[in-house]
Amino acid sequence: METGEDKLIQETLHAGMGESMDIGDSYVCHVVHQINSRGLWFGDDPLTFSFPLLLLQLFLISISTRSIYIILKPFGQPSIVSQILGGVVLGPSILGRSSAFANKVFPAKGRSVLETFAFFGFMLFIFLIGVKIDPSIILRSGKRALCIGILGFSVPFVLAGTVACILYQFASLDDDVSNILFFVVSLQSITAFPVIACFLTELKILNSEIGRLASASSIVCDVCYWSVMTVSFAAKLASEKSIGASIGSFVSAVLLISFIMFGVRPAALWAIRRTPEGKPVKEIYIFVVFVTLLVCGFMGELIGLSAFIASFLVGLAIPEGPPLGAALVDRLDCFCSVLLMPILFTIGGLKMDVFAIQKLKNVGVIQLIIFVSFFGKIVGTVLPPLFCRMPFRDALSLGLIMNSKGIVELVMLIGLKVRDIMSEECYTIMVISLVIITGVVSPIVKVLYDPSSRFLAYKRRTILHQRDDEELRILACIHRQDNVLAILNLLAASNPNKESPINLVALHLVKLAGRASSLLVAHLPRDKPSQYPTQTEQIFNAFRKFEHHHSGHVILHCYKGISPYATMHNDVCSLALEKRTTFIIIPFHKQWIIGGRVESSYAFRHLNKNVLDKAPCSVGVLIDRGNQSKFWCDLADPAIYQVAVLFFGGADDREALAYARRMMEQHNVLITLLHFSAPAPAEIVGGTARSKMLDTQILSEFRLNAFRNDRVSYRDEQVTDGRCVLTVLESMECTYDLVLVGRRHGESRLMSDLRKWNERGELGVVGEILATTNFKGGTSILVMQQQTRLWGLRDPEESTRLRRVNI
Repeated sequence: METGEDKLIQETLHAGMGESMDIGDSYVCHVVHQINSRGLWFGDDPLTFSFPLLLLQLFLISISTRSIYIILKPFGQPSIVSQILGGVVLGPSILGRSSAFANKVFPAKGRSVLETFAFFGFMLFIFLIGVKIDPSIILRSGKRALCIGILGFSVPFVLAGTVACILYQFASLDDDVSNILFFVVSLQSITAFPVIACFLTELKILNSEIGRLASASSIVCDVCYWSVMTVSFAAKLASEKSIGASIGSFVSAVLLISFIMFGVRPAALWAIRRTPEGKPVKEIYIFVVFVTLLVCGFMGELIGLSAFIASFLVGLAIPEGPPLGAALVDRLDCFCSVLLMPILFTIGGLKMDVFAIQKLKNVGVIQLIIFVSFFGKIVGTVLPPLFCRMPFRDALSLGLIMNSKGIVELVMLIGLKVRDIMSEECYTIMVISLVIITGVVSPIVKVLYDPSSRFLAYKRRTILHQRDDEELRILACIHRQDNVLAILNLLAASNPNKESPINLVALHLVKLAGRASSLLVAHLPRDKPSQYPTQTEQIFNAFRKFEHHHSGHVILHCYKGISPYATMHNDVCSLALEKRTTFIIIPFHKQWIIGGRVESSYAFRHLNKNVLDKAPCSVGVLIDRGNQSKFWCDLADPAIYQVAVLFFGGADDREALAYARRMMEQHNVLITLLHFSAPAPAEIVGGTARSKMLDTQILSEFRLNAFRNDRVSYRDEQVTDGRCVLTVLESMECTYDLVLVGRRHGESRLMSDLRKWNERGELGVVGEILATTNFKGGTSILVMQQQTRLWGLRDPEESTRLRRVNI
C-alpha cells in the first residue's frame, strides 16, 4: 500500500522524466526510490551513518556463507547454494525470526544500503559478462549448438506453458499463483549464459567438449528468450500506452543502442590499436569505460531499458580478451565476484521466509510447472546430441547443465518480489526450487561426466610401436616465444624425411583472460602479413619457416587454445586424440633466464602433471636451459647435435631409446647410449621378467647397430649406489645438447637411494635430478613417458608388444 509521500514522489518522478519511466519500473529504480524517500542513512542525521553496522553485516554474511560452503563442499555443491543458504540462515527463516536480531543487525534502512551495493555489483557483473562474450560465437556455433539452444528453450516453454494454461483454466488457483504462472514458465525456460559460464568454471569443464557445447547453446537459448520477451513487451506497450509514448520509448532505445554500437565500440577499438602488444592499457582508457558504463546505465533507466541491459550492451561493445577486455576483467572481476556478488545471493536468502509457505496446493502447482520445464529442457537438449551419436551419459550431462539456475534467475525473482508481482510465499517456493535444482544437478554432473574419460586411445600411440614408413604425428605445446627454438631443434633432430614425414601440430596455449568461454581454433595466416604481428603470429611464423625449410617432410597445423590453466590439459589431450598424435612435447614449468635466474610457474607444473596423467599417447617434457643455437636452419655449416640416452630400464626408457633410434638417420646427430648396470645380484630398477626381457632385447639390437654406425656409441656404466649415478650425470655437463631419459623407473634400492638427493616430482627420480638448478650443465633434457592410457590395457609392461626393428 503506497503512502501519500510515496505517491507524491512517484508523481514527481513521472512529471520530470516522462511516461517511459513507468515502463522501466525496474529494481534499480525501486532502490533509488527507497534511498531518496527514506534516506541512505541509518539515523535522521546523515552524520550518524553506522559504518560499524555495515561492517558487522558483511562479516556475518561472510562467516555464514563460508561456513556453509565448507560443510557442503564435500557433497559437490556450488558456491551459489551456500551463499543463498547463508542468507536464509541470517534471514527470517532462522536467526531473523528474532525481532531483536533483525532490527539491530539488519534494519530496513541498513538493508537498503546492502541492496544498493549488491545490485551495483550485479550491474558490474553483467557488464563483465558482456565484455567476456564474443558475439561471433553465435555464428560459429554450428548446427548442433543451434538446435540445442532453440529446442532447449522452445520445448520447455511450450510444455510448461501448456500446463500453465490448463491449470489457469480448470484449476481453482489463488490470485498470487495465477498471476505468476507466465513468469514461472519463462524463468524455467531460460538458460542464462552467465549462469552456465560460472557453473562450467566451477565444475572445471569450461573447455571440455560438453563445456563448449553448453556455452554456445546457452547463448542461442538466451537469444530465443530475449526475442520472445521483446515481442511480448512490445505487444504490451502497444496495447497499454499511447502511440506517442510507444514511439518515444522505441526511438530512445534505438538511440542508446546506436550510441553504444557506433560510439563506444569504435572508441574501444581505437584504444586497443593505441596499446602496443604486451603493454598494459592506459588508466585513462579504463576510467573512460567505467564512466561510460555509469552514464549508459543511468540513461537506460531513464528510457525504461533497465541499467542491467544497458550495462550488458556496453560490455558487449568492448572486444573480449586482451588488452582492454582483459584489463577491465582483471580490475573489476575480483571486487565484483568476491565482495559484491555474495551480498546479492545473501539478500536473496534474506528476503525468503520458509514460514510464509501456508498452502501445499500452491507448492504443488508451482513445482508441477517447474518439473515439466525441467523435463522439457532435458528432452530438448538431449535429443540433438543423441541424434549426432553422442554418448548418452554426455548428452544427459549436457541436459542437466542447461537446467542449472543461478544469479540471473535469482535477480529476476528478487525484482518480481520487490515490485509486488510475486508474493512472499511464491518467492520462497521459487528460491527453494532454485537451490534444490542447482544443488542436485552439480554432483550428478560430476559423477556422470569426466572429460578425461574420452582421452582413451584404442591402439598403441608410441614411438616404439611406430612403423618405419609411417608419419610421426607430434603435438608441440608452446607457452611463449622462448619455448620455440628448443622445440624446433628437437624436431629437426627427429629426422623428418620422405618415408616418414613429421605431421606437426603447433598449439599455442594462452591463459583465459577477459573471456567467458574457452577457445580452441585453427590459426590461419593473414592474407597480408601484419607490420606488427602478435605473439601468436610470431610463434607460428617460426614454425612455418621450419616447415618451409623441410619442404615436403613436415606438415604443419597451427592451433591456438585459450582456456583456464586448471583445465588447459583438456585442450592438449583432446587435440592429441583428434589428430591421432603419437608424441606430445610440452615445456617444463621452469624457465631459465639470461643471467642464471630461474622462473617457475605452478600453473604450468599443474598442466604438465595433468597431461602426463591423461594423455592418450606418449609425452615428453622438454627442459630448456636457454642455451639453444639455431641448429635446425644452419644450411651453410650444419652443426653437430650431441644426444645422450640414459637407460636404466622400463617402458619409458625403451620409449626414449626408440626416439633416439629415429634420430640415428640424421647425418649431423651423434648419439651416445649410457646403459646403467649393477653387479649381480643387485638390480638397477625393479620390474617384471617380461619387462627385463624387453630391455635386454632392445639393448642388444642397439649395441649391434652401434658397431655399424660411427655416429652411434655405447657406454656401459656400472654403478653401485646413488652417488655413482650422480657422478656420471655431473660428468655430462656441457658435453651434450640433449639428454633423453625415461620418467618412471621400477622400485629398487638404487632408486630409493637416488630419491634422497632430490624430492619426488612429476619428472621422476632421474628427471628431477637432471632438472634441478644445482645441475650446472646447459644441456636440454627431454623426460619421456610412454603411453599409459589404452583401451583394455592394465599393465603396460605386461601388454607391450615389442615390434622387431633394425636398430
